[in-house]
Amino acid sequence: MSKRDQQRQKKEAMQQAAVQREKSKNLFGKVALFGIVPVLAILVLYTLFTQGPIYSTVDIAENDHIRGRESNPVTIVVYADFQCPACATENATMTQLWPSIRDKAHLIFRHFPITAAHPHTWTASLYAEAASNQGKFWEMHDYLFATQSIWASLPSFAAEQEFESYALELNLDIDQMKLDMESDELISKVRNDQRSGNSSGVLSTPALFVNGKLLARPSRNRIIEAVEEAYADSAD
Repeated sequence: MSKRDQQRQKKEAMQQAAVQREKSKNLFGKVALFGIVPVLAILVLYTLFTQGPIYSTVDIAENDHIRGRESNPVTIVVYADFQCPACATENATMTQLWPSIRDKAHLIFRHFPITAAHPHTWTASLYAEAASNQGKFWEMHDYLFATQSIWASLPSFAAEQEFESYALELNLDIDQMKLDMESDELISKVRNDQRSGNSSGVLSTPALFVNGKLLARPSRNRIIEAVEEAYADSAD
């Protein structure tokens, strides 16, 4: 075989290889397209259909945590972060004044964990919700705020040990709590509370609404005044 024939065969082989590579590339592209599109569609549908409900600041959601009689005409909704110092102050204020307004209002607590600033707040919310499953939400809620100065500065593992000690003091089943804290239902509760706060215009905590109206700087006097006004309006 002449040198020219050898070159021609080599050129044809290279051309055939190039054609084969192009065919493989096109086939891979089609397979990838048909593989990726369904995955993207599934992700979009998952995002749309796994988002829970958004709660208003005047209606009571089925899974809300409520203090006081639901029949009382004034609805107070508090969006709070367990590790937020201002929230602990607001909670202490509300605890002190509650006896003076409990016959007119009911109080709803919703989670609004700001994890960028408070690394333990998400875990604290999960412990509170897990306690709720055993009928002790408000007891754990009060513990977490009362002891905030103790656990807020601890490393994560120590903060969890602290939360667990509160659960033991409340005679809760720790093993069941840990299982509940990993459940989709419990995690969705916290996330949906936060989504509801975002929808209502919550930008910081604590955010306190009285019959749907955001109350700026919720001091003791301002809360009592707002509740009295809303109660008078309900009687008209």
